[in-house]
Amino acid sequence: MGSVADNLARIEERIQAACASCGRAREDVTLVCVSKTFPREAVQEAFIAGARHFGESRWQEAEPKVAAGPVGATWHFIGKLQSNKVKKVGQAFHLIHTIDSISQLAEFRKLDHVVDVMVEVNCANEEQKAGISPKSLDSFLEDVLQCEKVRFKGLMTVGPLVSDPDQSRVHFRLLAELGKKAGAPFLSMGMSNDFEVAIQEGATHIRVGSAIFGSRF
Repeated sequence: MGSVADNLARIEERIQAACASCGRAREDVTLVCVSKTFPREAVQEAFIAGARHFGESRWQEAEPKVAAGPVGATWHFIGKLQSNKVKKVGQAFHLIHTIDSISQLAEFRKLDHVVDVMVEVNCANEEQKAGISPKSLDSFLEDVLQCEKVRFKGLMTVGPLVSDPDQSRVHFRLLAELGKKAGAPFLSMGMSNDFEVAIQEGATHIRVGSAIFGSRF
């Protein structure tokens, strides 16, 4: 692994190539640098190198990073959102990718402001993963749209862990179909191992961590 700046440059080249391969504009894809488990110094290094969007998955770890800046960063919550953390996360993060329960919505209703959210969909129907099943999405979206304290921005999914990134294509394609049906502006899908496929299938947000910051221990 090189420096964070070098890694970001390589990811940028891959994003541009993926967009070119399917006729999409580069500006239609937001790179969310997944900084979970990495120190705020790594966030600062990425910011200096041009990154502006950062993803965190645990409130306790994210709180000091968000508080420390850098000024101008956009924070995405991409982990399992516990209902008792809704207020804090809703105040600190610009976009929450992982809404999947009625209990979360009940907590959002207690807020005094509106929060931008995406609904997490378990496209591969993996028992160990969070997210609404595709067949339950329509019903859950009705609840989301009726919650006056959340603004529906799109759908998110986590592809299965596979050796060949192309194996994730069917799941990303499904999310894109569900998103079109739901009128979702955003599709959050694709990570370090499969983001090019996700871009080809319509991702507006890709979540890349280890390819930028290094391996997690």
